[in-house]
Amino acid sequence: MGRYHAIDIARWFIHRNDEDVKNGEDEKMTLLKLLKLLYYAEGCSLALNKGSLFSEKIVAWEHGPVVEEVWRKFDDAYNLDVAASDMEGSLSGISDEDDALLEDVYAVFGKYSALGLRNKTHAESPWLDAKHGGMRFNSEIPRQSIVKYFKENYVKS
Repeated sequence: MGRYHAIDIARWFIHRNDEDVKNGEDEKMTLLKLLKLLYYAEGCSLALNKGSLFSEKIVAWEHGPVVEEVWRKFDDAYNLDVAASDMEGSLSGISDEDDALLEDVYAVFGKYSALGLRNKTHAESPWLDAKHGGMRFNSEIPRQSIVKYFKENYVKS
């Protein structure tokens, strides 16, 4: 079971990106990039033996891994506005330890463009295996597949 709802983690990334945008250090987050950051955050949390950040399914869509519940929350893929009360509620519940993990994920994967992250996920076995050679989109990407891949490729013991 996850420690948070996926939308809470998504709002953390939106808030973090908004800080960089205000400082002129980044461009505004898109939904495509946000969805990939959720995948990388979950993978890192699992590979570090911290458990799942969220329990919502991650599915293989045409443009990479997606948390469908988060995708449905936004009407505009290029304008990820969140009400201040919703943002405050999400951010206040995230522990300092998870905040540090998300900051690390953002530092490593947030530097990529949305297309760069899309292409990155398309070369990784969790997405490739879940879509069965391009034949079945919308298949769940098993957490076991994610943790195995991340332990082998991103999180070194």
